[in-house]
Amino acid sequence: MSGVTFLDKLLDGVEVAWLPLGDLTKYEQPTKYLVAAKNYSDDFETPVLTAGKTFILGYTDEVGGIYKASEHPVIIFDDFTTANKWVDFDFKVKSSAMKMITSSDQGRTLLKYIYYWLNTVPSEFVDGDHKRQWIGNYTSKKVPIPCPDNPKKSLGIQAKIVRILDAFTELTTELTAERTARKKQYNYYRDQLLRFEEAGVEKKTLGTLVEINTGSKPPQILDSATGFDYINAGTSRSGYCVESNCAGDTVTTPSRGQGGIGYVGYQREPFWLGPLCYKLQSKDENALINKYLFYFLQSRSEMLLALKKEGGVPAVNKSDLVQLEIPVPSLGEQTRIVAILDKFDALINSLTEGLPREIELRQKQYEYYRDMLLSFPKPEEVEA
Repeated sequence: MSGVTFLDKLLDGVEVAWLPLGDLTKYEQPTKYLVAAKNYSDDFETPVLTAGKTFILGYTDEVGGIYKASEHPVIIFDDFTTANKWVDFDFKVKSSAMKMITSSDQGRTLLKYIYYWLNTVPSEFVDGDHKRQWIGNYTSKKVPIPCPDNPKKSLGIQAKIVRILDAFTELTTELTAERTARKKQYNYYRDQLLRFEEAGVEKKTLGTLVEINTGSKPPQILDSATGFDYINAGTSRSGYCVESNCAGDTVTTPSRGQGGIGYVGYQREPFWLGPLCYKLQSKDENALINKYLFYFLQSRSEMLLALKKEGGVPAVNKSDLVQLEIPVPSLGEQTRIVAILDKFDALINSLTEGLPREIELRQKQYEYYRDMLLSFPKPEEVEA
């Protein structure tokens, strides 16, 4: 599909007008749809939304004040960060700091077309900026509308662009749903493999099996992906370092911090271990494989959470951690379990193979065609 020839064929020589977004849309504050309850549960039916990355915060059993997006789809737009989502299912919202955008005239401008165009606009959000974006910035942005004087033809062109982009989006959605299903399958088989209900599997304390130590503050923390990962409190890397103080094949778990206790990581490559994180390394790999330890602790996060000491900053003490008991099957059985779970892990989480890689490629493909289909030539007055 050639960008120029396809667009030329699609437009068939018609005029493209650049019209203010505020003239093509209307908005509603979500005050009527705010959720009151905080007891979210997957057993409830109605999703509670935010326009940010989290999107679905949980599900509520409230039956009033539900926006019927299944009947009237809407764009939810975070008025501070400009993050936005297309929503075509019924929902409630958590915060009033968003706007619900609809087309001012679906007989002339398709809302889904506007949504796809909106996501070609470079983000101008500056971290820490608290000004409202929709009225103060976005409503003045110009949207390309083909053949504005012939609504029927214009809608036909808009609809064709939407159908093409919907097809790419649907494929990415299907892959994402498959990944979610595979994660559930992985968790089930992992827990089954590591249950050890039968007799004959000896349990030993972590203190007898592994060396447990915390790290130190690095000389410098970098934002860019240079050198080695910096692993500290939390569930993801805390930055990058030009040096490392730990070898790879190491299990890590936060010792202190909000929100990180109970998380277990596995570091394949050398890294810098921070002062708020434990590293766990087998004293004898002929007795305990580090990767087996990782998978077992990952499946038993509640064991680590049970050790958490509440206070100003939640913490897990080393004196408690060394007392944890884990089952230690034979080396051959540990090797078998690791091999099975490694295959699942690659399918679900690998960025170079498996579903994440496929999802990334499909997302890039979608973005390419989205930008190509909506890259209408701008007249000088719009460029200015």
